Amino acid sequence: MPQHQTRSLNKQDYKTLSLASLGGALEFYDFIIFVFFAVVLGELFFPDDIPAWLRQLQTFGIFAAGYLARPLGGIIMAHFGDLFGRKKMFTLSILLMALPTLCIGLLPTYDTVGIAAPLLLLLMRILQGAAIGGEVPGAWVFVSEHVPRKYIGFACGTLAGGLALGILLGSLIATAITTIYTKQEILSWAWRLPFFLGGIFGLFAMRLRRWLHETPIFKEMQARKALADELPLKSVIRDHKHAIIISMLLTWLLSAGIVVVILMAPAYMQTVFHLEQALTLKANSLAIITLSIGCMLAGYLCDTWSANKVLLAGSLLLAAATWFFYHTLSNSISDDPVRLFSIYTMAGFSVGIIGAVPFIMVHSYPPEVRFSGISFSYNLAYAVFGGLTPIAITLLMKYTPLAPAYYMLLLSAVGVLLGLYLSKTTIGDNTKKSG
Repeated sequence: MPQHQTRSLNKQDYKTLSLASLGGALEFYDFIIFVFFAVVLGELFFPDDIPAWLRQLQTFGIFAAGYLARPLGGIIMAHFGDLFGRKKMFTLSILLMALPTLCIGLLPTYDTVGIAAPLLLLLMRILQGAAIGGEVPGAWVFVSEHVPRKYIGFACGTLAGGLALGILLGSLIATAITTIYTKQEILSWAWRLPFFLGGIFGLFAMRLRRWLHETPIFKEMQARKALADELPLKSVIRDHKHAIIISMLLTWLLSAGIVVVILMAPAYMQTVFHLEQALTLKANSLAIITLSIGCMLAGYLCDTWSANKVLLAGSLLLAAATWFFYHTLSNSISDDPVRLFSIYTMAGFSVGIIGAVPFIMVHSYPPEVRFSGISFSYNLAYAVFGGLTPIAITLLMKYTPLAPAYYMLLLSAVGVLLGLYLSKTTIGDNTKKSG
């Protein structure tokens, strides 16, 4: 183990990072592609004689069910991951995502089987949520325990960037399908294509993960018989309360950046400022690319600087960049796409501060309960904040079109306070390079 911790990155490390990032991107694509076809799914899986708003509410309710299922799936997989190995659960999570995604593409619609159609869609969405609940924490733990200590930030940042590219893949495929096929063709059969692709992608990524090895840290714990001797989650809740709080607040910051700035922004620009859909999707794609770059940079700086400083500086940049983005939108830039691309890519880059989040989390829990600790805090917080954030933004929009900007200012302040707190605690010490 000492030799493992002091060496440089080797070919196996890069292979592990590449396969983990690719698998994570494809699995995140499977989870997120639903939202790009929410309108179509609403028309196909619910009766025609209900109001359009109710149909969409029910569709997004099924989408939200995936978030609510995350804690249960994540906790179960993390439990076995802490006791029997990271690799087994890391491979299982992608299989549990690929199969329901493939099944969605095969589901009969409401016209064929009636009420069974939305119920089957709900079941598939719950299985997807359970899978993603194990994938993200499992991936963070897996790569952080494979690489030497001095490269954990780079590894976590690279993985976070890969997950973001899964959103880009979903956006690009949705754009391609809506461009190539007519609306009638999409409603008839083409809506199934992105789910078929997602299932195939997932099965391919699962096959690639067969070449991954168990983490050196878990092997070392097995050799020393140092695995958790009680229910890992029980130990987490009893002994790591501060780490849970910190991890949940960090997840709130992460979910706000992704949900508000990346997922909600295109629709926000279209409905509030009446920008063209094609223009907003292009800008969104550029923002996701810079988000990935920002994640990798934030992770790298955690290795070379310290996580609390990165969180402080990154949160200030997030506040400035997102405020400038939304404030500039409110002054109308529909005739200046170059300016839109510039301010949105900068906002996307600033969201890259989320690349520091997994670095802090993996240093917040001991290896024996690391998977369970991260999975419990991350998935519980994401289920709450990921689901409530769109509702909060929508309610605030009644009072000001700058509601997303104010929300991001609030979360940036949370990030600054966390950075200050981490510099004075043992968790903060653990995130420093010397830790």
